[in-house]
Amino acid sequence: MATSAAPAGALADSLVDRLVPAFRTAADPVQAVRMSAYMRDQFRFLGLPAPVRRTLSRAALDGTPRPAEADCAALALACWDLPEREFQYVATDYLARYADRCSADFLPTVRQLISTRSWWDTVDPLAVHVVGPLVAAHPALRTEMDAWIRSDSLWIARSALLHQLRHRARTDADRLFGYCTLRSGDSDFFIRKAIGWALREYGKTDPAAVRRYVGQSSLAPLSAREALKNL
Repeated sequence: MATSAAPAGALADSLVDRLVPAFRTAADPVQAVRMSAYMRDQFRFLGLPAPVRRTLSRAALDGTPRPAEADCAALALACWDLPEREFQYVATDYLARYADRCSADFLPTVRQLISTRSWWDTVDPLAVHVVGPLVAAHPALRTEMDAWIRSDSLWIARSALLHQLRHRARTDADRLFGYCTLRSGDSDFFIRKAIGWALREYGKTDPAAVRRYVGQSSLAPLSAREALKNL
């Protein structure tokens, strides 16, 4: 007799039930203060360094099945609701690992995560390792990126700039350069830095194109320096 599929959210509930006590038992209050200060005291931390956090996460995930898209969403949203920042890091790692389990319909969930409790430490991995693979697998989502780059939210716009960071030879260079031009007058540090970072990464694939673009553009000095740093 065939077994029925687990109800949506059951896997996420099980993982959270494993993660929370394991993480809180291992908490280091002294390290937590340092980690919070590094993030400008915007988030509460348990004080788990990345190697410790990942070891505990692997133990919690051991023996669990590959998730469906609904499981990915449920776990990520549950982790985002927990007060300590380490749980959001677990969610970003999990989504990066299982981005290939998600369809184009998952993008609004990622946007919600990017727009909530936003800072570079979660936004950047979501942009590069979740949004990027989704757009690569579903090219129709490029039009969504065209909307994101015009967003009033700096984190949504930064995600559009960075989503092709690992695309290398598959990069849509016209879009990349167009996005950089569109936001080149932005005064925000995180946007200017993202422009430079995106161009620098693409420079590893086509350095001549990046040099030519920077030479012909009116980029902020920070963006231009970052773009040409390794060229």
